Amino acid sequence: MSWILDYSPIFFDFDGLLVNTEHLHFQAYQRMLERNNHSFPWDFPSFAAVAHTSSEGLRRLITSHAPALVASKSWETLYAEKKGEYAKLLETGSLDLMPGAQVILETMQMAKIPHAVVTNSTRQQTEMIGEKIPILNHIPYWITREDYKNPKPSPDAYLKAIKVLGPSKKMLGFEDSLRGIRALERAAITPVLICPLDHPQMVDVSKNTLHYYPSLTALFG
Repeated sequence: MSWILDYSPIFFDFDGLLVNTEHLHFQAYQRMLERNNHSFPWDFPSFAAVAHTSSEGLRRLITSHAPALVASKSWETLYAEKKGEYAKLLETGSLDLMPGAQVILETMQMAKIPHAVVTNSTRQQTEMIGEKIPILNHIPYWITREDYKNPKPSPDAYLKAIKVLGPSKKMLGFEDSLRGIRALERAAITPVLICPLDHPQMVDVSKNTLHYYPSLTALFG
């Protein structure tokens, strides 16, 4: 992992990279549809394959599955319901750091490298998670959904983070999704993809074109 220490600042995605929340997002969408009397016909790998590739993918998928529901209630209303279900799950569900996350965060802090979380999650959501996982509160900078206009794969979030931390010629970013990698590339930040080899999105990844590791723990090997 010593090569990472040559970079500054360093940016981290949040959901699925530092904290294991992806299963809660999955359950939140499932609950939202079921409470609207519709089935949720996708398993977790199918859900993750769409969610990790496109910010609009889940909207298109659910609209195709339940067009009358989306037309009658609007996607914005349904997504707000999903966020409500997710908040409930954050209060009651289990939350853990992803393997290797604590070590890399402690390394950043010991080396005094400027670093930040850059996430599509809201400030309220990240604060709720921070209450359950206190080490997250030592991360000095947070760029949340309220801080920029367009979600990843737009570079808006990372451009905002660069303004906050300051630019350099050796910026580094960690993401677990291809849309996050695209956002990093468009912001001229060296991208690192952290994703299991068996994840569906890996069929679209050329590991020869970017730094790739199957997990954060693999950084320490």
